[in-house]
Amino acid sequence: MLKYTPDHEWLRAEGDEIVVGITAHASEQLGDVVFIELPEVGREVAQGEEIVVIESVKAASDIVAPVAGTITAVNDALADAPGDVNADAMAAWFFRIRPADGVSLDSFMDEAAYQALTG
Repeated sequence: MLKYTPDHEWLRAEGDEIVVGITAHASEQLGDVVFIELPEVGREVAQGEEIVVIESVKAASDIVAPVAGTITAVNDALADAPGDVNADAMAAWFFRIRPADGVSLDSFMDEAAYQALTG
């Protein structure tokens, strides 16, 4: 089950980790992605901390940590092929995070709420 943030990130729980990417809406707004800087595996992050930099032909943007925790994996393939985000934003995950607390995804938006946000 996917959940969404107001910052246009999608979240998917997998075991005790959360997989994070950006939505198709965000990808469309950015335009062609040309560079992605991912966080270091093992990095401790605070909720709301900027941890990924995305550069496109239109703008530079940051992805923030949706929860506090530890980065457990990054999608290194995006560093070599950042355009994968444009090809399939829902498949091009950025990082996995193990929440510091027993965070539930229930507090994030479901698809209907996200669709209402993006119109």
